[in-house]
Amino acid sequence: LLFVRREFLIALKNTAYYTFIHMFLLIALSVIFAVWLQKDRKINNFAQTAFFVPHLVASVSCAFIWSWIFSTDTSGLMNTVLRAFGLPARNWLGSTSTAMNCVIVMNTWKSIGYYALIILSALKAIPAEIYEAARLDSSSTCKTFFKITLPMLSPQLFMLLITITTGSFKVFDSIRIMTNGGPGTSTMVPGVQVYRLAFTQQSVGLASALAVTLMILVLLVVGPLQRLVNGKEQ
Repeated sequence: LLFVRREFLIALKNTAYYTFIHMFLLIALSVIFAVWLQKDRKINNFAQTAFFVPHLVASVSCAFIWSWIFSTDTSGLMNTVLRAFGLPARNWLGSTSTAMNCVIVMNTWKSIGYYALIILSALKAIPAEIYEAARLDSSSTCKTFFKITLPMLSPQLFMLLITITTGSFKVFDSIRIMTNGGPGTSTMVPGVQVYRLAFTQQSVGLASALAVTLMILVLLVVGPLQRLVNGKEQ
C-alpha cells in the first residue's frame, strides 16, 4: 500500500537525492579538511575547534541559524551579500530548485568537523615509513594520495559511508524547521511524513506502517554496505 502512494514515492526520491549529495559532499570535504589539518601549523588547533563546534550545536539551533542565512527578508545574509554585488535576491527556501540543496548545505556544515576529525585520526595512524618510501621513489603528491592515503583510509571511509547513509534516512528536524517539507513536496522525506500522519492527520496506524517500512529499507540498504565493509577488512 505504501509503495503505491505517490507522496511516499516522492519522499523516497527526495531521500535518495539528499543521501547521495550529502554523502558525497561530506566525505569529500572531510578528507580535504583532514589532509589540510594533518600538517603541523599553529592555526590547526584553532581550526579543529572551529570545525568541530557546529557538531556540538543542537540541530534545531543550526536550522534556525541557516533559516536566517537563507531568509528572503532584508536581514537574510545570503541575499544581503547578493544585493551588495548588485545581484537579485533569491527565495532560497521557497524555491523547489534550491530548497533541498539549502538543507544539504546546512547539515553538511554541521557534520563536517566531526567526520574530518575521524579522518584526521586515521591519517595520523598511517605509518610515516610508508610516505618516506614513496618520497624515495619520487612519487608525486597526487599519486601518493590516491595510491597510499586513500587505500589506507578505506575502512574509515566505508564506516562513514554507512553512518551517513543511515543518518540521511532519519533526517527530520532541519527539514521540519527550514522548509517543513515544502515548497510543494520538494523537501518531503519519510520522517516529515511520519510526523504529519501521526500528529497532524491523526493517522497513527499509517504512520507506524511507514516507520516500519522505512526501517526495512534502511536494513536493505545498509546490509550490503556492511558486507562490503567486512569484505574489505578481511
